[in-house]
Amino acid sequence: MTIENTIVQQIKSAVLALYQTDINVDSIVIQETRKEFEGQVTAVTFPFTRISKKTPEQTGTEIGEYLKENVKEVADFNVIKGFLNLLITDSYWIDELLSNIHSQAFGQFPSNGQKVMVEYSSPNTNKPLHLGHVRNNLLGFSVAEILSANGYDVIKANLVNDRGIHICKSMLAWKMFGNGETPESSGLKGDHLVGKYYVIFDKEFKKQIEALISKGQTEEEAKKNAPLIREAQEMLLKWEAGDQEVIELWSMMNGWVYAGFEVTYKKLGVDFKKYYYESDTYLLGKDTIQEGLDNGVFFKKEDGSVWIDLTDDGLDQKLVLRADGTSVYITQDLGTAQLKYDDFKMDKSIYVVGNEQDYHFKVLFLILQKMGKSWANGLFHLSYGMVDLPSGKMKSREGTVVDADELMDDMIQTAQERTEELGKVEGFTEEEKKDLYNMIGMGALKFFLLKVEPKKRLLFDPNESIDFQGHTGPFIQYTHARICSILAKADYKNKISEQYSKALKALEKDLIVNLAKYPDVIASAAREYSPAHIANYVFELAKLFNKFYHEESILKVDDLQVRNFRLDLASATATTLNKAMKLLGIRVPSRM
Repeated sequence: MTIENTIVQQIKSAVLALYQTDINVDSIVIQETRKEFEGQVTAVTFPFTRISKKTPEQTGTEIGEYLKENVKEVADFNVIKGFLNLLITDSYWIDELLSNIHSQAFGQFPSNGQKVMVEYSSPNTNKPLHLGHVRNNLLGFSVAEILSANGYDVIKANLVNDRGIHICKSMLAWKMFGNGETPESSGLKGDHLVGKYYVIFDKEFKKQIEALISKGQTEEEAKKNAPLIREAQEMLLKWEAGDQEVIELWSMMNGWVYAGFEVTYKKLGVDFKKYYYESDTYLLGKDTIQEGLDNGVFFKKEDGSVWIDLTDDGLDQKLVLRADGTSVYITQDLGTAQLKYDDFKMDKSIYVVGNEQDYHFKVLFLILQKMGKSWANGLFHLSYGMVDLPSGKMKSREGTVVDADELMDDMIQTAQERTEELGKVEGFTEEEKKDLYNMIGMGALKFFLLKVEPKKRLLFDPNESIDFQGHTGPFIQYTHARICSILAKADYKNKISEQYSKALKALEKDLIVNLAKYPDVIASAAREYSPAHIANYVFELAKLFNKFYHEESILKVDDLQVRNFRLDLASATATTLNKAMKLLGIRVPSRM
């Protein structure tokens, strides 16, 4: 039981003993004591004044005296207006460090019996992954890891958009202008090669539009009549009809892209348990539409198209099937949602998709709820903001996309330059240096993108992200390496202290109190699907350790008992830094 839970139960006992009233624990508000006041746990006394018939201050004092007398963990208290600040005994915090924080299971919750799917990445197979995908992948992976630490059985899923007109554009451009070019002959990664032809299609398409406009067509007419777009549409129809030649071309080019994606995913450090492909799922949903028509959830218009009226819910009327019987996006998503549930019977399903799709998911979830799908209440859209670079917004069709592979290479290169400037690689082999630069570069990128709340748009500054003194991944990595260096000098292997009877110094206590918060931080990160909770916690922990390191000696202290206890404290800090960073997908070095 945490100290907060203990205090809640004891306040309930105090109110019963002092005022002969049995209160519900839900009415007891507990929070962390503000930094300017003494104490670690604060209780709000305002709710008890109607029972005590006394001022908040008097009520707080009476409850504080009861707790000090009857609860061994409470050393003292102070009352500031309607807030009762409790000072928890040193012996409680010492036991917390040596018995709980040092245990291997600290920060890992037991199984809660619930299954959750986190769907992320969702790339298109006509171009390589870009900076926006990087945020998506890192966010999805980290949320999955956090939920796993909270006791969920997690399925990481990837729905690949591998069909449609945009895929045919790359295919047609390669067929017309590719001269048989392959990843092997060009030396390009497969996804980059296919992306190259997507850009070529766009350039040639624009030329044709300009030519048609110069002959008197409007821009709208030219966009419809350009030979390239007509050929791409014809190719899509052939693909849907199962034309052998088109299917073979599609399979070959998609194969190139998947091989390229795997390299990028490996470098990003993300993985998936289940892949879904739109080429397999695009026809799904028609049965769902029929089911909705039978149940009166959908209605047919005179032209045969199928709609749902969501105006009573503050939305609009939504097309769910075209008049010619072909699917729209929502049709496919309805079918895929059902397929995913049939496959895994999960309690929750999280879609990690950018905020430009907010409306789409509102409609999708509402339709499924109206259809009486009990599992629809477990659906959640983890909406996130765009990522910008200082130079401006990304664009893909013009070929000025911020490529994920290039970005990662640049980050690793910058990490190398910064690390060598600071002289932090003495005694490293070439292989060890390479691994360290990768760790720092990727750590900088991941931490910078994950420390911001998902829903916020963010400006990614590569230079700012690799700062060994800032609110960055490398700062935390350097702190971890510093602790490992201390422990190595002491030849520290395992926990030394079985007990400790001395009074804690202020920074020792602060560090233990901060470490003890870790499970609560993981729980709140899981509740809000926000890795930012972990990132900001781990930064504060690293900052606090550095303060402790500068103000209190560890290895040079004369008293052996104190030295051993501080080594245990340093070790617990390093372990917690490592566990927390792992939830963000970030590795930490043991030396640098």
